[in-house]
Amino acid sequence: MTVPPPAYLTVRELAELLRVKERKIYQLVADGEVPCRRVTGKLLFPRGEIEAWIAGDTSTGAAEAAVTSPMAEFPRPAEIVAGSHDPLLDWALRESGAGLPTLFDGSLDGIARFESREASVAGIHIPEEDAAGWNLSAVRALGPTRNAVLISWASRTRGLIVAPCNPSGIGNISHLAGKRVAQRQAHAGSQLLLEQLMARGGLAETDVSWLDLPARTETDVAEAVRVGRAEAGLGLESVARQHGLDFIPLVDERFDLLVCRRFYFEPPFQALLDFASGAVFHERAAELGGYDVSECGRVRDNAP
Repeated sequence: MTVPPPAYLTVRELAELLRVKERKIYQLVADGEVPCRRVTGKLLFPRGEIEAWIAGDTSTGAAEAAVTSPMAEFPRPAEIVAGSHDPLLDWALRESGAGLPTLFDGSLDGIARFESREASVAGIHIPEEDAAGWNLSAVRALGPTRNAVLISWASRTRGLIVAPCNPSGIGNISHLAGKRVAQRQAHAGSQLLLEQLMARGGLAETDVSWLDLPARTETDVAEAVRVGRAEAGLGLESVARQHGLDFIPLVDERFDLLVCRRFYFEPPFQALLDFASGAVFHERAAELGGYDVSECGRVRDNAP
């Protein structure tokens, strides 16, 4: 008796089918380019829609899925801040007295948790495919019923973190060829950016020597360089400074907060915004270095 194929594919199964890495699947989901469903926070891909999508029929794609699964049908989201790790945000959440727990595991993970109502806030810095900006395409891919507001947090200087005095002589992305490089988890915005920068610099992923385990936070990248496990890693200027490491600036990126519209008005989030408008917050940003918080709190996208 022939066993029928499963009706839904997992991230790994779809990656194998398309012959791409799993991180590419997460990017396709964030960009709204592939039909998918989320069940208890897990990404599943309807086999029939995937086959039609591959064949070029996008009439049953991700946009339709978003319309038929409005945010309003989900229960109240958990009061958790997920997404990408930002040292200034981490500090501000503690100092503001907001009392919000965190689960930092990358921008795309934050969006997934936000959409599945496992988090009320997601910190994100997702580069556009055409290098035209940050975050808006990924947020708008959630659909017209996303019930979210995108708030500017900071502009951050990101580049290559290297050892003091730069003993490996790394000056730009192309110099990573043959070097030991700290990578981030596949669903981290900085890993997506690093792969984009490498592609523009003419480097394939096989041209560098990746560490076996990904660095899951900005601090982990700096620590890998500090102890000599990695010769370089893509990280923040502020983190390089804190660890006494050299830094080669490459881009200024936007770090935004994707916030549930209802939670935006709740006391914990308002406490965070109030704190971020004060002098102590601005002094800390200047002290860390590599931050521009002049637009902190500004609304960038406000869908119903």
